[in-house]
Amino acid sequence: MAARSASRPPPARRPHVPLAGADWLASASRFPHSVHALWAEDPLATVILPCGTAFDVIDAPMLFGRRMLDRLWSPAGPGSGPVAAQRGRLLLFAAPGTAQRLPALLAWEEWGGEGRTAPPPLLSYGTGDAVTVPPLCPPPAGLEPTPPASRWLVVPDGRSPWLPAADVLLWACVRAARATPVPTPAAG
Repeated sequence: MAARSASRPPPARRPHVPLAGADWLASASRFPHSVHALWAEDPLATVILPCGTAFDVIDAPMLFGRRMLDRLWSPAGPGSGPVAAQRGRLLLFAAPGTAQRLPALLAWEEWGGEGRTAPPPLLSYGTGDAVTVPPLCPPPAGLEPTPPASRWLVVPDGRSPWLPAADVLLWACVRAARATPVPTPAAG
């Protein structure tokens, strides 16, 4: 697991995706110049991009996804790649191949032991799938719906952002699931 610097804090919300991050996102498309042209015309546009070449995406329910993200950005964690929030879900951008490998690793993990809960179902988007990415810029104040339909929590900030692989996301998933309190039946 490639570790981030222990002194580097989790990123604050950076509202704008820099040009290098936009280049990386557009590189997922078969027509990156068309994606750039769309964003040049409307930086508030959402774009549907294919998965499997530049990135895969792991889609988690918001609460569990935030727990995973907390583990990834803990002092023992490696950090994360780009992360988006979209309609009550968290989209974790991951290394290509993760969408195929992570479900098998999760199935292999022994869930449901004493004091342990299984994670909620995660959706994996890889080769043959596509995702809608948030706009490069947030809408002007007062024009953004509440809650925002789609926004970056961790923006892609370079042409080659670090992307967690399946083993890193398994690590975060296991720790997030173990930290989730197990409901106890009411005494009757």
